[in-house]
Amino acid sequence: MKLGPLEIQPQRIAIFIGIAMVLLFIMDFNSRMEELSRLQNEAATVRAQATAIMVTQHALETQQAYATSAAAVEEWAREQARMAQPGDQVIVPVPAPGVTPDPTATPAPRFADLTKWDVWMALLFGK
Repeated sequence: MKLGPLEIQPQRIAIFIGIAMVLLFIMDFNSRMEELSRLQNEAATVRAQATAIMVTQHALETQQAYATSAAAVEEWAREQARMAQPGDQVIVPVPAPGVTPDPTATPAPRFADLTKWDVWMALLFGK
């Protein structure tokens, strides 16, 4: 086939079309490989989150089992509610007569060393 001064051969057209198709297949393969890599990373992240959730669930089930046991109820009753069973001898520590406990001094807040600039910075920026 002749197009002006150029001669176009059907074999060359078929070769160029074949090369173009190969390039399109390579680009499609590359995009699919990128998608596969992204999905594998996402799957690894989801697996790690699922493992963390399973560990948390196991820990919560263990805490629930202990909280509903008789040992936990007895521990709470003796330590926090200060209850005693029949036959127990309850001992309450009492200070010696005439002894007064020393008061604990609380330090006064220090605002004297703040400048006006520091106060404005704290109000505006929370520093």
